Amino acid sequence: MSFKRNILITGGAGFIGSHVVRLFVNKYPDYRIINLDKLTYAGNLANLKDIEDKPNYTFVKADICDFDKMMEIFKQYNIDGVIHLAAESHVDRSIKDPFTFAQTNVMGTLSLLQAAKLSWDGDYDNKRFYHISTDEVYGALQFDGTFFEETTKYDPHSPYSASKAGSDHFVRAFHDTYGMPTIVTNCSNNYGPYQFPEKLIPLFINNIRHKKPLPVYGKGENVRDWLYVVDHARAIDVIFHEGKTAETYNIGGFNEWKNIDIIKVVIKTVDRLLGNSEGTSDHLITYVTDRAGHDLRYAIDSTKLKTELGWEPSLQFEEGIEKTVRWYLDNQEWMDNITSGEYEKYYSDMYKNKL
Repeated sequence: MSFKRNILITGGAGFIGSHVVRLFVNKYPDYRIINLDKLTYAGNLANLKDIEDKPNYTFVKADICDFDKMMEIFKQYNIDGVIHLAAESHVDRSIKDPFTFAQTNVMGTLSLLQAAKLSWDGDYDNKRFYHISTDEVYGALQFDGTFFEETTKYDPHSPYSASKAGSDHFVRAFHDTYGMPTIVTNCSNNYGPYQFPEKLIPLFINNIRHKKPLPVYGKGENVRDWLYVVDHARAIDVIFHEGKTAETYNIGGFNEWKNIDIIKVVIKTVDRLLGNSEGTSDHLITYVTDRAGHDLRYAIDSTKLKTELGWEPSLQFEEGIEKTVRWYLDNQEWMDNITSGEYEKYYSDMYKNKL
């Protein structure tokens, strides 16, 4: 079968990646989608059971740090587009193990960039290297009404955000040095189905279901901008096809919440959907020592993306959180299969001295 394009999506078995893979496979039957994932703790092929037999979908298990394998994949599949999501992404893990984050996020990205450069050999017609990053590279905002813009100075505060900042710089350097057609996007916090339950919302949904403590850093006053993951996938689609080469686009939900407020919404929604009376699970909130280098506030200004490419979020948070909670409660087997393993031990070790 001949395909119009051959798109490599890295990290496609993870949370955001699986939604991007699903969107591209279903929306573009004339594209061959190669999903490359190392299948570490957060990668799960069960996230893609519904499309695994599609004729335009191929899964490859590989490590982006394996440069020879990346070269082989570019040659074998004649890759002409890269959507790069593969990354270590959990701040707590980066504090414990910064070397892994530097290796995967910086050297892995460099491995992909170099493979693309050598494979494309200066022929950049109809080529694109799209790197997905985070708003955390910008540092922190005060409660002063300001927002992260595409021109905001980088100021990372954790090993995770520092590693992502480094990878962003390499992507831009490959455009400036070699002329590679690159794009970088920086996105706010995502939530929705298939998120690995070390992240706040699925962790708390699961803990409420099992009547376990809900660990809240500090006083829960840190503010984040939340975006439904399907809307992020839609933005990636638009930017990959219509974004301008060498540009940066911020992707956000215009949806700021204090952590403690979002936790109370999650508790209220889970209790209602489980048939519990309101307030049943409030006592599970447990305040723990704040995370080192914990940024106070993130808020993304997505005006450029809306003005230039016409994208904006489709869901308000209340609607999105309702869909999200329902999904996790309706897919308890998926959650139980994940939480029965390494995750359970990891969080037990992390919080045993704090709760």
